Amino acid sequence: MTINNVANAYTTYTPAKQLFAQESSTTASSASDYTTDIVTISDEAKAMAEEQEVQSRLDTIKGKPAVARTGEETEFVNNNDKRLAQISSKDPQTLTAEELDYQQKAGGFVNTMATLSATEKALYNELIAKGDYEAATGINLIALSRTGMEGQEVQLPNGQSFNPMNTEITAGNIRNFFQYMFVDPTGEMNRRFEALATYLEQSPTYDKQS
Repeated sequence: MTINNVANAYTTYTPAKQLFAQESSTTASSASDYTTDIVTISDEAKAMAEEQEVQSRLDTIKGKPAVARTGEETEFVNNNDKRLAQISSKDPQTLTAEELDYQQKAGGFVNTMATLSATEKALYNELIAKGDYEAATGINLIALSRTGMEGQEVQLPNGQSFNPMNTEITAGNIRNFFQYMFVDPTGEMNRRFEALATYLEQSPTYDKQS
């Protein structure tokens, strides 16, 4: 290229300078965006790794019974298990069968809810939804009576024997069998069993559950 005079030099140089400035600006902007993307991806990956680490430790701790956990492990579960925290914040007597099941497993306690069938859990939830906590406690007692039985026959004080695991929850079975599994000098347990038996008798679906 031949530059004939200063004016031509200025005219030729100016667009070139502007083009260089634009290219530099574009390059700098692209580099900035690229750096931002790297930082964002790095932060997300770090957060994901930390979340996986927390979950892995939660799984390990929750594999232990409550008595085998250290105080720090118990605190870790309470602080990091979001669903457990949500359940624990509720009124205990309003918890559903599923919530109780999760709480018992996460806390490392005896899992009584595991002894109930899907139909029995549905009955429990029905009672909770209606606010019939006395009758719901009756089902809790039955679940407790089944825990650890593993199909064993139970000899009752009246001489009868039965298997709690395969005995259905009906008004008759409650009055004839389940209530005799507990020594109840206060009468509170018998009152709850009777509340459940009465509910079953008055329920439209009682015949299907008998």
